[in-house]
Amino acid sequence: MHVPDGFFTATVSIGAAVVAAAGVGVALRRAKQELDDRTAPMAGLVAAFIFAVQMLNFPVAAGTSGHLLGGALAAILVGPYTAVLCVAVVLLVQGFFFADGGLTALGVNITLMGIVTAAVAWGVFRLITRVARNRAAIVAGSFVAALVSVPVAALAFAVLFAIGGTAPIDAGSVAAAMGGVHVLIGIGEGLITAVTVSSVLAVRPDLVYGARGLAKPLVLRTATGEQVVTAPEEPQAKPIRPFLVGAGIVSLLLAGVVSFFASGSPDGLERVAEDKGFLGQAGDHLFGGFALADYGDVGGIPVGVAGVIGVLITLAVGLGIGYALRRRRKVTT
Repeated sequence: MHVPDGFFTATVSIGAAVVAAAGVGVALRRAKQELDDRTAPMAGLVAAFIFAVQMLNFPVAAGTSGHLLGGALAAILVGPYTAVLCVAVVLLVQGFFFADGGLTALGVNITLMGIVTAAVAWGVFRLITRVARNRAAIVAGSFVAALVSVPVAALAFAVLFAIGGTAPIDAGSVAAAMGGVHVLIGIGEGLITAVTVSSVLAVRPDLVYGARGLAKPLVLRTATGEQVVTAPEEPQAKPIRPFLVGAGIVSLLLAGVVSFFASGSPDGLERVAEDKGFLGQAGDHLFGGFALADYGDVGGIPVGVAGVIGVLITLAVGLGIGYALRRRRKVTT
């Protein structure tokens, strides 16, 4: 759902940019409480993984595809505030290096794909995991949270379009079309999120922010039959580097190899814009002539090579932000 330049008036674009800047500012302050020696490197890895998986458009209907938004996945893995930063990094790299998502629409994209998805997904996830606190609930909560977050973000787009869209299209029809197709995309998002969270839980549950406190209290029986309940033991610190290397390789393979097999159909927003007659409002991207634009298509670079470059850039930026915030936390505590 990368909004291009030209879909919104200057007033809405500026307003969304203010909201996005405020949201990122809050996230920068609050993410320090989420980032520790485990989640700081995870922030860069999650951003790189989202970049890679967003390249893998999957078919959802005849002539329509969808891709991961990533806010729900990031919120569950590294926390809701860090999630906003991860998605913002992805969008910045996509916008400035790959001409994916308009520069004047950057505030809209960060608001919809970062702030809205992370906030909605985290709220839904927390509601579900309060009812049951086990691995099955974590995975189920991940699926539902991701599924719900996508159509909510799509409807938020429709609201903004009703306020300041640049084409005189009936707001109700845009909302119905966006909501309908993004429910289908949300199912795909839910499956990807649940599978990813389940996989990380299987090998490193300590690296899943949303699963913290999952360990059950220890119950000790004494000789007299009494029970003593103690706090759960903290898991022994395990080296995180092997996991990071393995997950990084997976991200590179997804972007460098699997991306060749992604669906070439327009995504949900592009399809709705075409069907409703406002696709022509999209403006030319300022960096549309750069070699990496359209993931290498403009410069004749294979999509896999462009994907690997994007993963490495995103990883570097994400790691830099994660470790910088981690150092600030150590200084202030």
